[in-house]
Amino acid sequence: MGSGREAIHAGTWYEGTEQGLKKRMSKWITAKEPSEGEAAFAVIVPHAGYIYSGEVAAVAYNSVKIPMTVLILNPNHRGIGAPLALYPEGAWETPLGDVPIDVELNHILLSNTSVVEDERAHIYEHSGELQVPFLKYRRNDLKISVICISSEELETMQQLGEGIAKSLKQFNGEVLIVASSDLTHYEPQKVAERKDRAVIERIEALDPDGLWDTVERQRISMCGVAPVTATLFAARKSNVKSATLLSYKTSGDTTGDYSQVVGYAAFLLKA
Repeated sequence: MGSGREAIHAGTWYEGTEQGLKKRMSKWITAKEPSEGEAAFAVIVPHAGYIYSGEVAAVAYNSVKIPMTVLILNPNHRGIGAPLALYPEGAWETPLGDVPIDVELNHILLSNTSVVEDERAHIYEHSGELQVPFLKYRRNDLKISVICISSEELETMQQLGEGIAKSLKQFNGEVLIVASSDLTHYEPQKVAERKDRAVIERIEALDPDGLWDTVERQRISMCGVAPVTATLFAARKSNVKSATLLSYKTSGDTTGDYSQVVGYAAFLLKA
């Protein structure tokens, strides 16, 4: 079993010191207590370097209550490890302190889904790591479970999502799902906006099949379509009534270069 995961992207994708990270977070996060904000089933947030997408993610993290346990679903950009890789027991390092794995939720997920414990998928992956400092800043006694997804089958995402919904009902406590995804990659601003609008409409409609089909048909380079689709299937099984777009920007809004942008969006899903 893993003893812990190093914050290998600290100091590059985001500030590597406690002081530096707290300074950035304090500009974006005004909520003072974990209980501030709306009770949510899930948030969908981006995962680029904080200078590009952090402000968009922060809108979501600032607007929801953070329960003691958070389930992070993120894509696997390198294809290392199991297709549905659950990080085993241990802790994740952050510049704000370590965050332990919720062993109880892990155990329930292992019994209700086809995830397997595999830390290899997580070691170099940034899309989960970049969420943890936000969560730790909002709630110091946080625990997490993290699933890194490389499977590319809609049926697998449906089974995963429905298994997650079942697991959350069995778990003794509140859980927030965090689905990590960027949207269109390296297209001109107008093309990215058009493609991303199609994605946003399907998410707002809580339509996992439609999202999957839209991304495939329009060849949209949305890296986290699998975790978001699984989240929407879980939402469908959990009486979630609304998905609200909180913020949308592109990398061009940071760099000023709109010829090749990446799209970032934040959503709030609630009953």
